[in-house]
Amino acid sequence: MSPTFRGGHNIAMKLPKAQFDRTLAFYRDVLGMEVTDASGQAVADGVAQSASVRFGPVTLWLDRVDNYSRAELWLELFTDDVDQATAHLTAHGIAAQDELEPLPSGMNAHWICNPVGIPHIVRLPEDAH
Repeated sequence: MSPTFRGGHNIAMKLPKAQFDRTLAFYRDVLGMEVTDASGQAVADGVAQSASVRFGPVTLWLDRVDNYSRAELWLELFTDDVDQATAHLTAHGIAAQDELEPLPSGMNAHWICNPVGIPHIVRLPEDAH
C-alpha cells in the first residue's frame, strides 16, 4: 500500500536580504494582502526575518535568508505516514535531504527536493505550525 500525499497549508519563499523588503511591500502594498510580521516567533535557523501572507487557503511565508543570492520557493506536503512516505520516495529515487534546514525538535518530517530542486517538507498534518 502506498502512502497518501496532499498539499499542505504553508509555502515558504526564501528571499535574499536585498529583495525582502520590496517583496513584502509587493504583497502588502501592491496586492493589498494581509501581511503579519512573524519575526518575533521562532523561525528556522538561518532565517533573519519572517512575515506571513494570507494567500487564499494557504500561508505564504516570506523568509529573509541573508546568505542567499536568489529567491527559492519551498513547499509543504502532508502524508498519513512519514516513514512509509520516506521509503516510497526513496524507492522512486527521491532521498531525504534533512540537511537543507533543521527541523523543529520532535517534528516527524523530512525535507526532500523534487526533480528540479524545489524543497518540500513531508510531514504529518498534526505537526502543522
